[in-house]
Order: sequence, then structure tokens, then C-alpha cells
Amino acid sequence: MMRNTRTARRGVTVGLAITSVALLTACGTTSGGGDGGGEAATELGEMEGQISILAWPGYVEDGTNDPEVDWVTPFEDETGCEVTTKTFGTSDEALNLMKTGDYDVVSASGDATLRLIAAGDVVPVNTDLIPNYEGIYDFLKNESWNSVDGVPYGVPHGYGANLLMYSTDVFPEAPTSWDVVFDKASENAGKVTAYDSPIYIADAAVYLMAHNPDLGIENPYSLDEEQLAAAVDLLKTQRESIGEYWSDYLKEIQAFTTGDTVVGTSWQVIQNVLESEGATTQVVLPDEGTTGWSDTWMIASEAKNPNCAYAWLDYIASPEANATATSYFGEAPSSDAACEYREDCEAYHAGDADYASQIWYWSTPIAECLDGRTDVECTDYAAWTQAWQEIKG
Repeated sequence: MMRNTRTARRGVTVGLAITSVALLTACGTTSGGGDGGGEAATELGEMEGQISILAWPGYVEDGTNDPEVDWVTPFEDETGCEVTTKTFGTSDEALNLMKTGDYDVVSASGDATLRLIAAGDVVPVNTDLIPNYEGIYDFLKNESWNSVDGVPYGVPHGYGANLLMYSTDVFPEAPTSWDVVFDKASENAGKVTAYDSPIYIADAAVYLMAHNPDLGIENPYSLDEEQLAAAVDLLKTQRESIGEYWSDYLKEIQAFTTGDTVVGTSWQVIQNVLESEGATTQVVLPDEGTTGWSDTWMIASEAKNPNCAYAWLDYIASPEANATATSYFGEAPSSDAACEYREDCEAYHAGDADYASQIWYWSTPIAECLDGRTDVECTDYAAWTQAWQEIKG
């Protein structure tokens, strides 16, 4: 989602607006919450008074890190669900923590969601019990990284694209292709950067889709052995020009500021920070398209507090809360209504379906080909992890 040591990003801090959260109370009990049965709840009961959330840093802020940044307290006040939060630094860490059964809800990136589903660690969600789900952008719903056979396994949080950042001193004209970090990377040897994660293999696959169509890649997360090998070869060649791989966005900011890095993968929020500091950088979405992320709030199959879990999923999708959280983190919100509480939606291309269509959102590579092929077995995330180790050497 993704992100080896993904830390809380700086974003435009917006004023908190207390959201009115429906308590989602009903007669009867929950079905599928806390029983590990793998079914979505059919109705909800009274709040349990507590909820344990596993999340990326910057997704669940209660004022501890910054007294002015708090969208947890309004949720607690409205629902009576006291929030306990644990943050994680990698998707693999989140997967391991979810197996403990200690958490009700997790914010999962696309390189983790299908693994959580396959392991039975999360359950489908009944969107009828999540009123704010209706307002979420259609292009984020029922996608390969957050649903199975049309059954939703969570609520989209925010989304963003992995962009090409470049120094305007080195590139007075904006590049239009990822070739500057692949086929032409040697022109800036030692000053090229790339995201440090096995999921970055998909970036190479996106490039190959456009420049080597004979490989037959239809989905960058659905690679058979031959296609994976081609992506690995491209990345091994790129490795010779890489000055440093990055996973901590603050380190990339520093590298572009000092000039140690002049071109590579980045995020809009990084450009926002660099621009505010007067750096000579810009970002662009190249002609080939790009990868990106759309994180999903998911409910644990063994959730001890399923009613509070559903309340959280509805609250964090509400316009005010979603605007505050995604703005702080540095990504587009999940709905147009959220943009009423943000001033930077245009910079993140929020709601622009054409722009979003150019993004291949992170999805977990699995043996069953995501592109629909049945005559071949695709490579899974374990194979990608091994390949990434070989690439980095």
C-alpha cells in the first residue's frame, strides 16, 4: 500500500469538523463479526465501547502527535467507542499482526488485501450498514484489490498515484515517459531513485506493457514466469543507475533537495513539500500510465468489537473525517463530498476518473492470474519478494 517504512506524511492541515455518526443500532445480533465465519454482518447491535485499530502511521490521529490533528476524539464522542491504535511500517508486518486476533480493523494496502482475504483474516462487509459508502467514488469500489467476485471486503480510504519526479535543472522540459528511469537511466547514473518494495516490479511491468507488447502483459500485477523475468531483467539493468532506493519519503525530499537524486518515482505530497521549500522539482504522470495505491479499511474475521468496527468504517468514509485524514496523510480523498473540506483536491486530481484510469492500483500478485488467464499460472507475491532480493543484490 505497499510502503516499506511508510511514515505519516505532511499534508495540508484542515480544520476538524465533528461528524455525526449513525450508531447503526438494531435489534438482534451481528452475523459474521467475531465468529470467524467469513460472512458479512446482516445487522448490528449496540456499540461495545471500544475498538482496536491497526493502521498505517498518519491514518488514526488522536492529538497525541499533534494536538491540532485529531479526528479520533470526535468518533469516540459520537459512538462511545474508545479507540486503541497500533501502527505498522510494512504490509508484511500488518499481515503478521492481524494473525494475533488482537485487532478489529486494519487499513490494508493493495499488496496485502488479497493475502488477508485468502488467509481468512478479514471478512466481507455489508455496505448497507455503512451509509457513507454510497458517496465513495465508483472507480474505487468493487475492484480487484478490495473485493472478490463482486463481494466487497472493505471501504476505500484514499488513493494516489506513483508519479515521476524530476529536477527542472536537469530536465528543463518535462519528461513524458518512464524511459528516463529505465532505458535512459544511464544518462543520470547514480542519481536515479526507485521505490524500495517488491511491488515496484509492477512499475517495470507497466513500462513493458507499452514498450514490449509482445510479452502480452495485460495487468502489471498478473505476470507469468516469462513476464516476471522480463521485468526483473529491466530492473537489474536499472539497478546500475540507482543511487538509492527509497521508502521513507523524508529521505527522498532530502535527496532531491541536495541534488543527490534528480529523477525517479515519487508522490504528490513529496512535490508539495519540495515546492513549499523552493526546490526545483516537478512531477508528471507519464504516457505509459503508472502504479498507485488505494487503501482499504477491513474488518477482522475475529473482531471482538464488530459494531464499533462498522461505526469506524462509516465514520472514516464521512466527508469531514475522510477529508481531514487523507489531507494530513497526503492523498486524494474517497469522495467528492470530502473535497468540500479540502482546498487541495485539484492538486491530487480527486474524482478525476480519466486520471484515475491511468493508475494501476496496487494489488497482491497471486497464482490465479488477475487478468483472467486460465492456461498459465501467474507468479505470486512470494516470487516477487525473492525477485526483488535478486534485483537489489
